[in-house]
Amino acid sequence: MSALEDIAVDTEGYLIEPDDWTEALAEALAKLEGLALSDESWVVLRFMRDYYSEHKIAPDIRHVAKHLAEHLDSDKQAAKARIFELFPYGYVKQTCKIAGMKRPRAWSTG
Repeated sequence: MSALEDIAVDTEGYLIEPDDWTEALAEALAKLEGLALSDESWVVLRFMRDYYSEHKIAPDIRHVAKHLAEHLDSDKQAAKARIFELFPYGYVKQTCKIAGMKRPRAWSTG
């Protein structure tokens, strides 16, 4: 059985229920986006999942960039640029989708 079977998504491919997310599902979603997840990708995705578990909303890219900057021992601008290297079609389009977030409304993409 595929990680994507029986998972409810909206018309753009975002999870209807973020609690359905698993790491196997993230791998399958990344593959659909043409991405291979690296260790740094997982730092981003796991932070987003932890943030969602605590706050019940997707984190703004500022929070994700701050976390990645601490992990990489770099500044936030470099970390934000790295996020866009890891997920080249954007924070909302790929990062939020692969992390299992509902599609954010009225957000800047970065």
